[in-house]
Amino acid sequence: MPPHQPHAPQTPDEELLGTKRRAVLPTRTEEERIARISDELRMGFDALRDLGPAVSFFGSARVPDGHPEYERAREIARRVAGEGFAVITGGGPGLMEAANRGAWDAGSVSVGLNIELPHEQAPNPYQDLELTFEYFFTRKLMFVRYATAFVALPGGFGTLDELFEALVLEQVDKIRDFPIVLVGTAFWSGMVEWVRERLVGDALIAAHDPDLLRITDDPDEVVEAVCRGRELQEDHRRQDGGGTTSG
Repeated sequence: MPPHQPHAPQTPDEELLGTKRRAVLPTRTEEERIARISDELRMGFDALRDLGPAVSFFGSARVPDGHPEYERAREIARRVAGEGFAVITGGGPGLMEAANRGAWDAGSVSVGLNIELPHEQAPNPYQDLELTFEYFFTRKLMFVRYATAFVALPGGFGTLDELFEALVLEQVDKIRDFPIVLVGTAFWSGMVEWVRERLVGDALIAAHDPDLLRITDDPDEVVEAVCRGRELQEDHRRQDGGGTTSG
């Protein structure tokens, strides 16, 4: 069979990842890629440096307005924002929109970290700060750097990717005292049971690692968890002799 011919990339991520395997036609030099990555990091740092305490919400782009999960996400985000947190999402439709909208309901800052995709992603209208990234990894850094907690709503591969990235960072102490709250016991309980049965059971993670996840249907528990995380992080800063960190 003749080899596949390289094709034009649909996104900068594809251009970056596919050219090394000769699957994608290059449209940038290495120097241009590095410059763009630097520009994206600088954009995020400049836009979010004064954000204050924030909670990153992850969730499906495919859940419509009026769906019970949409309304629950909006209500939880409104409650969290009412405690003085900004709300950060991926900026798209569905449950991301619901969380941004909840921040608007409470009069808090609503942040959307949008990503260029060939399909599915379009910015929702409930964003005070609307940033658009070409690269997933620069965007994912912003979810973590500017958050004090993570709330995972029902979602697909993208939600799982963001959830497990946060979970690994907490497991290995790259971040500390960051609550990771799973909203929806019917949706998440099977995954959590599998983690306990297989990953703990096969000694692939420590017995206490699943305790990094908190699963609930109760908005009060979500609010309590994210507020407690903020308190613990502030305590650590005081104990470390800090006030604020640079940048």
